[in-house]
Amino acid sequence: MSAKPWLKNYAPGVPHTLEPYPTQDPIFKMLEDSARKHPDAPCTIFKGATITYKQMNDMTDQLAAGLASLGVKKGDRVGIMMPNIPQFVLAFYAILKVGGVVVAMNPTYPAAELVTPLNDAEIGVVLVMSKFYNTINEARGKTKLKKVIVTNVKEALPPLLGLLFSIAKEKKEGHHVELREGDVFLKDLLAKFKPSDRPKVTVTGEDRALFQYSGGTTGTPKAAVALHRNIIANAMQLQAWLVGMKVAGEVMMMAIPLFHVYGMIAGMSFSVATANPMVMIPDARDLKDLFANINKYKPTLFPAVPRLYNAINNHPDVAAGKVDLKSIKACISGSAPLLLDTKTKFEALSGGTVFEGFGMSEVPTASHCNPFGGKNKDGSIGMPLPDMDVKLVDLDDGKTEMAMGEIGELIVRGPQVMWGYHNMPTETQNSLRDLGDGGKPWLFTGDIARMDEDGYFFIVDRKKELIKIGGFQVWPRDIEEALAANPKVLEAAAAGVPHPEHGEAAKAWVVLKPGEAATEAELKQWCTDKLAKYKVPYQIEFRPELPKTAVFKVLRRELVRQHKEGAKK
Repeated sequence: MSAKPWLKNYAPGVPHTLEPYPTQDPIFKMLEDSARKHPDAPCTIFKGATITYKQMNDMTDQLAAGLASLGVKKGDRVGIMMPNIPQFVLAFYAILKVGGVVVAMNPTYPAAELVTPLNDAEIGVVLVMSKFYNTINEARGKTKLKKVIVTNVKEALPPLLGLLFSIAKEKKEGHHVELREGDVFLKDLLAKFKPSDRPKVTVTGEDRALFQYSGGTTGTPKAAVALHRNIIANAMQLQAWLVGMKVAGEVMMMAIPLFHVYGMIAGMSFSVATANPMVMIPDARDLKDLFANINKYKPTLFPAVPRLYNAINNHPDVAAGKVDLKSIKACISGSAPLLLDTKTKFEALSGGTVFEGFGMSEVPTASHCNPFGGKNKDGSIGMPLPDMDVKLVDLDDGKTEMAMGEIGELIVRGPQVMWGYHNMPTETQNSLRDLGDGGKPWLFTGDIARMDEDGYFFIVDRKKELIKIGGFQVWPRDIEEALAANPKVLEAAAAGVPHPEHGEAAKAWVVLKPGEAATEAELKQWCTDKLAKYKVPYQIEFRPELPKTAVFKVLRRELVRQHKEGAKK
């Protein structure tokens, strides 16, 4: 697709290329630039407490000195285990300033799930919120972890709220901890150093910046390694894409988790690059807290996931007019397919534009996006961002390029594509392939897609989640979209499960809207009216909720596992 048909449909003002990229700059230069140009602009806002860009830059210098004093050297991997609190931002940029590599871990993981990334990345130091200190201690005996730096959420609160927190919640909710010998509190470490104590470490765009763990083809977690230049490039691409967004003039609602690349780049890096404030939401599932912050701080940018937009659409406080969404201008939706009904309702409530994008840990974080200020096509992930090469190739041979409108595996290359996987040469070779066209290797995404005549791409499904029934290919997304269109259905998931006669069959799991009732036969008939007979799920199971990842992506594998466990009983 050397012609790049999508370029002619870019929104006005979006450049076709951003080259040359600042390939030698480290990520933290974006923070330093914002602190220099907009020192008094808010960087983070949390429960009413504000940290300016100058303050954040100074504190990251202090913490970099503190990390160096603990023995952190260039190339060392350092863990962060926190929700969305200002200390995450502080830890992220301090680690990079000392030449370290960030390994962000889901703070809700049990100890057993922390052992693999801690050992694989050979993490010697972790920064953790006090509530999760005991969990990291459970895991450290099976790892090489030497030092834990502990921060209490009250350190980021205004004085009065901090006092009230100490009285009412600190001990009760597990925030008060006694440190093991050798561990240190973040506030004590910061107090030992001045910004001028920051160590002199040379960091360039070619240095490793981030390990982002995700499940491998065998289920073993694998770390996608991003260089500094990869993340800077994607922040620049997103900034160019959002035409008309102001420097130091927008407000970012930071509800997607920062420990995920989506939040880390589309939220944090974008905000830092544009000197805009991040309103920190530790738990997006706490809609009361989210709504209070929306009403108070009037966000203009709200990256999120479809299920969060859907939850807002259907919340009684929103229906009652208690939540003012009218400040929101732009919403990037990612991690899962955005249904037209969800998009339409949220846009009607907010007056803003919800535009779907596509990305993955290996392309931290976005490769495609529907235009902001241009035509959004229903069901499309949009067009490739500037400087992206994209192809669809045959599902079997992985080489033959598919014609327009035909289905194939989505492969991409561009300035934000990862370096490779840590300590996994076979996985790296399978994912990054040289097709002999004289350019850089192509990343094979594992996603099945098609492209229309305007250069808009449509994800059909995950290659490895394809359901095969009696010689027919069934995409889970087709079933999910059919069920989600039912006015009684809040959300739905579909996957292939073992079947005694057919080998595999399609099963669906459905969550109904509050107050609604439906039968399996009723929903099967609904699907029969909308789908080919072989696509109609043989079984529909009603659930109060669906298992999801931290970014609200439905865990189809977990549903299949639970089905198999149930079948054994």
